[in-house]
Amino acid sequence: MKCIGLLGGMSWESTAEYYRLINREVARRLGGLHSARIVLASVDFAEVAALQASGDWDAAGRLLATQAARLEGAGADLVLICANTMHKVADAVQDAIGVPLLHLADATADAVRAAGITRVGLLGTAYTMEQDFYRDRLATHGLAVLVPDADDRAEVHRTIYDELCRGEVLDESHRTHLAIIERLRARGAEGIILGCTELELLLDPDADGSVPLFATTRIHARAAVDAALA
Repeated sequence: MKCIGLLGGMSWESTAEYYRLINREVARRLGGLHSARIVLASVDFAEVAALQASGDWDAAGRLLATQAARLEGAGADLVLICANTMHKVADAVQDAIGVPLLHLADATADAVRAAGITRVGLLGTAYTMEQDFYRDRLATHGLAVLVPDADDRAEVHRTIYDELCRGEVLDESHRTHLAIIERLRARGAEGIILGCTELELLLDPDADGSVPLFATTRIHARAAVDAALA
């Protein structure tokens, strides 16, 4: 079994889900007392969020690259950035290590295409929805990507940073996001990418929405196990 390096803490709530999901999937596949070989580097999210807000992505890339190198030094055979938004600096992270970086958008696009869907809505932070680093990566896989209107984008972003990253999951926000999903469906979205790992704390892909919801944390975790057991 290869050792999975998790670059987490962005936020720790969703990183805990990565740890749980990866170990559960390894146990399901191998049985018995098996669990995953994992090393974790968990950053201070306040520092990362400040760099995001100021637009200093170069500094954010250096911060994550340093931590990724430490994961490799600790024995990681592959590395995951446990956050959609921070794939903005994926190239800087990959350049700092000699082991593969398992890109979340690639794994997600593969799952969407496997479901026979080519037109998707994207929910996430404002950085993920409004900048091109994530949407363009999905487009290389042949996906057409829709994002919510400005007011809905602002609400999704607010919910992520003001509620979910602080461990607050509110019924009102759940209803609001279901309405946002419905508006994307009405515009032609055949499925919705939950393009922020915290959104899976609010929305249940097995129960919510009028179209399929693609849970990026689950998808990324399964892809990590695939790679670790290959």
